[in-house]
Amino acid sequence: MTRTFLSLCLASTALASLSAAARAAPPGYDKIDTVVVIYAENRSFDNLYGGFPGANGLANVSPGQARQLDRDGTPLSELPPAWGGLTGKGVTPAVTEAQSAHLANATFAIDDPKGFNEGTNVVTHDLWHRFYQEQMQIDGGKNDKFVAWADSGSLVMGHYDGSNLPMWAIAKKYVLADNFFQGAFGGSFLNHFMLACACAPYYPNADTSPVKGQIAVVEPDGVTLKPADNSPPSALGGVPKFANDGAITPDFYAVNTMQPPYQPSANKPAEGGDKALADPAAPTTLPPQHEITIGDLLSLKGISWAWYSGAWQAALDGKNATPVPNFQFHHQPFNYFAAYAPGTAARAEHIKDGGLDGVEFIKAIDDGKLPAVTFYKPQGNLNEHAGYADVTSGDQHLADLVSHLEKSPQWAHMLVVITYDENGGFWDHVAPPKADRWGPGNRIPAFIISPYAKMGIVDHTQYDTTSILRFITNRYDLPVLPGIVARDKALRNNDQPPMGDLTAALDLTK
Repeated sequence: MTRTFLSLCLASTALASLSAAARAAPPGYDKIDTVVVIYAENRSFDNLYGGFPGANGLANVSPGQARQLDRDGTPLSELPPAWGGLTGKGVTPAVTEAQSAHLANATFAIDDPKGFNEGTNVVTHDLWHRFYQEQMQIDGGKNDKFVAWADSGSLVMGHYDGSNLPMWAIAKKYVLADNFFQGAFGGSFLNHFMLACACAPYYPNADTSPVKGQIAVVEPDGVTLKPADNSPPSALGGVPKFANDGAITPDFYAVNTMQPPYQPSANKPAEGGDKALADPAAPTTLPPQHEITIGDLLSLKGISWAWYSGAWQAALDGKNATPVPNFQFHHQPFNYFAAYAPGTAARAEHIKDGGLDGVEFIKAIDDGKLPAVTFYKPQGNLNEHAGYADVTSGDQHLADLVSHLEKSPQWAHMLVVITYDENGGFWDHVAPPKADRWGPGNRIPAFIISPYAKMGIVDHTQYDTTSILRFITNRYDLPVLPGIVARDKALRNNDQPPMGDLTAALDLTK
């Protein structure tokens, strides 16, 4: 599909939808001129904010609610070890697998001074956070098989006393949402698509393509991976194994990490091929996507917007390094879409370098030059992702950004939403609402920050990642993305309340 034809298709579809549902923004929404969305990584609500005053947290959890079942549905006698150890490689002092054994079947504080005493400044082991496994962990809303279907044993039940985190104080000042869910089951890849388009990416003809070996083998229920014959029957015996735990569904949607078709990508260009592209023959390269994004709809309305990515230019220049900045290629959703391919005017206008440590993004904040809708993705070492980042560094970065935003020339009419893309495999006690095949998944922290915020409250309204898009849609009179329409229908069909659009946390009568 050519860029011109794609543009015409997008414009025709979007404008037709707009004319069919033309409406003015609800009263008060126009008081917000700048929407800033900051997307951190991989923390459940209970993992960081389970002790927050007034929130639905760990104090509300009975021993029976926290109790985890084994793979056969019987209660575990104890938690298994944290397979591979509680803390990541190179951590001193490390908590080994053996030291993590024989914990009670319950939640535990990772930073308990009388226990492991590993603070939020310590990088812990990474955890599975994958599409099918999360649904198996949720177990129909009971959230009682997180340990059973994890690769990290007991670590999934760990949490922190987050009261010393800088963002805790900001949550107390503004609004903490305690009923906000990740948009999709699984990991960062799919949840970034949820933020960009409320859609799941598609791999055409996957069964005859380089990705054919990654088509998952799923049970007839459509949500359970088929165990391998040699999978340990009990979580106490080791990490589960599957017949094929792939990135692609049997009907060819990409639900676990695939690489962008354009640079920067973890997949290098093909030998002798276009240096701006990732090798399309690599089995983890996703073909260019063509779904309508929130960016497309904003552009059709003439609303300025940008995706700022920390360390974007460093990655393009081949200067990415580990552990700093540790740029994550699959956290950049617009880099998967043909509409923003290298060489297009749309890419130059809308995909921006956030700079190392976010310095370019901060400069735009301080200069009052943020677009009307601005997304920011921190670089890897500042995103709080277990396995390669600690919580403290990323949390301080978020708080520093809030400090700059509060001083911005645009602050008086600004809405800032800070949330996490997904739970990172960490347990949470609240059952996600039942909706469509993609999600929502588990509960995650979300902060709603604005001069119009209902200061100092905990907002119990039901939200998910698409709630951010709902606010943007309502504020700028945009067509409703098909994925949001589908989610609304699924929620109704399952007798679930609709997702809010964040305005319950705001006083727009000021």
